[in-house]
Amino acid sequence: MDNEKTTIITEDELDDGIETVTLINDEGKEENFWHVMTFPYEGKKYCALVPEDQIDDDEPEVFFVRIDHDKDGDAYLPVDNEVLLGELFEELYALLDEQDGIDDDE
Repeated sequence: MDNEKTTIITEDELDDGIETVTLINDEGKEENFWHVMTFPYEGKKYCALVPEDQIDDDEPEVFFVRIDHDKDGDAYLPVDNEVLLGELFEELYALLDEQDGIDDDE
């Protein structure tokens, strides 16, 4: 994904509860992702996405986008700051671990 504003065009939930997201990049090309999680971090909202074609990979690439609101609706801005990416990965792993702990207790 490029560093320009990206627009969501579809969001579907599959039978197994996994959400798929199709985004249009700044070049007008559609890209399909699986939605991992949306979470707040330092006053902003971020979404973790995995490219649909990598979902079965042992180590799929995870993309983070910041969700902003403008006059046209939601805008999804790719995160390319290396320090912020590291912090977002840490937050994502902590949240996923927390979810796993909740699921294990039930």
